[in-house]
Amino acid sequence: MSDIKPYVTAATLAEKTKTWLKKVQPFDRPDLKLNRAKAALLVVDMQKFFLTPGVDAYTEGGSAIIPNLKKLIMAFRAAGRPVIYTRHVHKADKSDAGIMGWWWQGMCLEGSPESEVHPEIAPLPGEKVIFKHRYSSFYNTDLEIVLRCLGIEDVVVTGIMTNLCCETTAREAYMRDFRVFFPADGTGASHEDMHQATLLNLSFGFAAITTVDDLILQIK
Repeated sequence: MSDIKPYVTAATLAEKTKTWLKKVQPFDRPDLKLNRAKAALLVVDMQKFFLTPGVDAYTEGGSAIIPNLKKLIMAFRAAGRPVIYTRHVHKADKSDAGIMGWWWQGMCLEGSPESEVHPEIAPLPGEKVIFKHRYSSFYNTDLEIVLRCLGIEDVVVTGIMTNLCCETTAREAYMRDFRVFFPADGTGASHEDMHQATLLNLSFGFAAITTVDDLILQIK
């Protein structure tokens, strides 16, 4: 086993978050407040494929945020607000892999046990699950039309990886005129530098960087 310590754990997440928020504070939009009646929660790619220690795709930041996501999901459900999940999958023959097929060694295969959402935060029957094949949760999916039909204006982006699927989704939501809320302690990456870089990028021009507890207070 590696002696390298993870950049964050569930136990250290709160203290780490203070550091991340301090760095983005000069650029953030604290005046942006969630419109409860128009809000939806997006849980991006929290699948066993990325959350199983020891596998190549393991995302340590994802494991750290599971307790926080569990609280946030429950709060949105209690408020009667939509919780929408994404799962990043590819066909077994990799016919939909394209550039992803040579950029990454491993593929999360459609229908495999590893493609399922982590059981602690799994979707309930009737909750929307979007299957995607690229970083963006919008690209060639029905996410936008679902959000429009639900009358959503504010999108909370959570999940993994902070710097890939979460950041791409947040940017594309902004480009579609959704207001984006991005909890620093509700997204996770493989490396802290990547996580922090995304928080800086998004705070500058795409999203309000916030926390799970702050969002829970606003959604109640």
